[in-house]
Order: sequence, then structure tokens, then C-alpha cells
Amino acid sequence: MTCLFAQPYDFTANGFYFHSLDEYITKSFNLNGPLIEEYEIQFIDGEGIDCKLFEALNITQCNIGAYFNAALNWDEDQKLKAIIAVGECGYKFDLAKDSPDDFEVDIYQLDTMRELAEHFVEEGLYGAIPENIRFYLDYDLIARDLSMDYSEITIDGTSYIYRCA
Repeated sequence: MTCLFAQPYDFTANGFYFHSLDEYITKSFNLNGPLIEEYEIQFIDGEGIDCKLFEALNITQCNIGAYFNAALNWDEDQKLKAIIAVGECGYKFDLAKDSPDDFEVDIYQLDTMRELAEHFVEEGLYGAIPENIRFYLDYDLIARDLSMDYSEITIDGTSYIYRCA
């Protein structure tokens, strides 16, 4: 379960932990002391991929409800697309109206560019190459060429290779 913290910009007020939008709303209006209008929202605990999503989408008190919706309802592929497209490729994303499925991002769960080169050869992206010729291919050279269009990232301990279209 995702745990966030609302840190008030007023240093005389106390912040609070919360786990849902309803809890945030309830606690923000039921605190003892002056009414606080602005909070900095901080990620405290939860899944690593949800933390990366929080960082990539620049979550504030204005879009926190949409963040909880995304963290609970998006599958891992959608979260990865949003993290990579926004956090790495610089795409703009509005949680209220955009979908991560709108991004054209190629993502491969591989550890190295060489593995990507081998994968592409096996899939036939370089044409039909006879099995006995594949032993003579320079996969490291292919990997170096692929690194001009593809990048590597590690999210929550898993390595990915991606390309933004």
C-alpha cells in the first residue's frame, strides 16, 4: 500500500501521513490549528515502480487523486511507459486526461544491448540469416549501433532497454 506524506509549507503546522485521497481530504481539513492551503506531497513507502511513477509525474496536491487512481489501476506496462516517456524522453503527460497507452515507447526487459541485438537477429529484424552464419555475426557491433537509438534504465531492480518514437 502506498504511503504519502503531506508536508505543509507553513512551518508552524504539522504534516500527516495518508494512504488514499479520501484520507488526505479528511486529514487536511481536520487538523488542529490554522487552515493549511498548500502541502508538499512526499512519497514515503510503497512499491518501487509506484515511487518512480510518483517522481516522473511530479505529483502535487493538485493531481494526487489521479496518481492514486493510476497506482491502483494501471498495470505494470502502463506504469513503465509513463515513467520512461515522461521521466526519460521528456513527453508531457496530464494524469487527468492522458493515457500511457498513447505513448509510442518500445520497451524490452533485457539486461544489455547485446541481448537486444541477439533478440532482433532471432526475430528476423535483419532479414533471414541462416543458423550457421549467425555464429559469425558481431553482436557487440550490432549492440553499439542499437545504442544510438535505444537507452538503458533500471526501474525497481529490473533492467529495461527502451526507445521513444
